[in-house]
Amino acid sequence: MLNDEQAEALAEQLETNPNYRVLRKLAPQSAFAKPDGRTLAKGVIVDTETTGLNQDTDKIMEIGLVAFEYDPETGQAYRVVESFGALEDPGMPITPEITEITGITNEMVTGQRIDDARVADLISGASIVIAHNAKFDRPFLEQRFPAFEKLPWGCSFAQVDWDGEGLGARKLDYIAFQFGFFFDAHRAETDCQALLTILQQDLPKSKVKVLKSLLDQLPQKDWTVFALNSAFETKDLLKARSYYWDAARKTWHRTLTGTEAIKEEVAWLKESIYKGRSVKLEFEVRDAHLRYSKRPGMKVIKEV
Repeated sequence: MLNDEQAEALAEQLETNPNYRVLRKLAPQSAFAKPDGRTLAKGVIVDTETTGLNQDTDKIMEIGLVAFEYDPETGQAYRVVESFGALEDPGMPITPEITEITGITNEMVTGQRIDDARVADLISGASIVIAHNAKFDRPFLEQRFPAFEKLPWGCSFAQVDWDGEGLGARKLDYIAFQFGFFFDAHRAETDCQALLTILQQDLPKSKVKVLKSLLDQLPQKDWTVFALNSAFETKDLLKARSYYWDAARKTWHRTLTGTEAIKEEVAWLKESIYKGRSVKLEFEVRDAHLRYSKRPGMKVIKEV
């Protein structure tokens, strides 16, 4: 069997041939750059493994957290402050399907409990919490650890333009392949370490660091517009424009990011749905402290 040095030498030879691409196994780093006097912020990457997809009935059975220092202006990561992973007995059976995906069994979690104090200490003072699917992870985490409610969140799945950068897919393991490495997916701490490595790569087209691209999106607000009292015959127009029906409120709604995007949408609604009439529209506004949470945003009603 080849030792690591021999294998690396062969890998480097293969890389010189355009007919081959080499994937290296993730080697978690303790630092990405040396201190250079810049003012740094604290970021936390988080991932969960859960008993299922239902945020109301399923439970967390594993958490992964990686705290790191970074430069808010450049997205450059520096020291990894701490990497932490723990299992928890969810109080309900883990199905064979979930075990097949995650490798976590009922026997592994029996009697296990995540250390609440350690999680609270690790996320304390964080300027951002990042998950690769924050819409999934944040509600689970806020239910189990309320301290996550107070922090601004970013999502590397939704807030990086992977399509525009030519990657074609957003799954974490696929993105890792595109950046030349692989890892044992679906274990929470390892997924966090892989995501931090991805965040330190340069995007293929823009050449911007992935973390910088994500940070640039944070100041933007999400606007959910409710097309109140829209006529029944406009439903196909609304559906074609990616509006969703809220059965409880009996109205169509759509969420957009950024002030310019919502201005354009209001103009479209007034012309195409309300035929130029003055109408009242309802908006729900979310910033990074509420984005991806199930908690309600700020409600605004405007006449347009």
